[in-house]
Amino acid sequence: MKIVVIGGTGLIGKQVVEILSSQGHEAIAASPSTGVDSVTGQGLDEAMAGADVVVDLTNTADFDEKVVVPFFSTSSHNLLAAEKKAGVRHHVALSVVGTDRIGAVSYFAGKTAQEKAVREGGVPYTILRATQFFEFIPMIADAGTSGGSVYVTSHLMQPMAAADVARIVAETAVSPAIDGVLEMAGPERTGLNEFVGRVLAARNDSRPVVIDTEAGYFGIPIEETSIVPVGETRIGDITLKEWLNLTS
Repeated sequence: MKIVVIGGTGLIGKQVVEILSSQGHEAIAASPSTGVDSVTGQGLDEAMAGADVVVDLTNTADFDEKVVVPFFSTSSHNLLAAEKKAGVRHHVALSVVGTDRIGAVSYFAGKTAQEKAVREGGVPYTILRATQFFEFIPMIADAGTSGGSVYVTSHLMQPMAAADVARIVAETAVSPAIDGVLEMAGPERTGLNEFVGRVLAARNDSRPVVIDTEAGYFGIPIEETSIVPVGETRIGDITLKEWLNLTS
């Protein structure tokens, strides 16, 4: 199959392209650096020509609602319009666990807009919602640091390795569209403070971790199970300990 991976040069995208290519598929890494821009529409028609599947891994590091909503809305609408024109049979979009519960605030507002566009886009689809990646736990710690201590919530978290995300995305890309949502998470579920503490300890980071139930998630108020899956879930293989051993 020809599978176009939008955002194919990023953390997840590179791995998805490698997996699919190793299986004999024609996996195309599409991003602004390769001449394909889903926001401006540049190069989309050419990239989609003959494509069977499109995997949308586009992302923005900006959490400002005024930025993320237009970004994901415009990108998704442009992608889906080009896919319909090209006869693409499956659109796979990577979203975030909790989007349906946290709703239209900050970054989740962008993901809500993206999911809505996908549902209404007229292309058979699968929305894959992932929990936070292990790779971003240090960022959570930094965001919660004040006065030399790390203030984070003890609400539940079930993060996963980017390698597991990529594997499940690739498996989904070569499977039939479900016109619905699949969720995925790591093999361990415990308090966010526990994961942050373990990562800091493994990196010899002496900052103390302080539980603050009001800390939220990157400033977004959450409840006990806001960012963990609550139904049937694809579970990754790699534990935090294994990931730390691999990345140390």
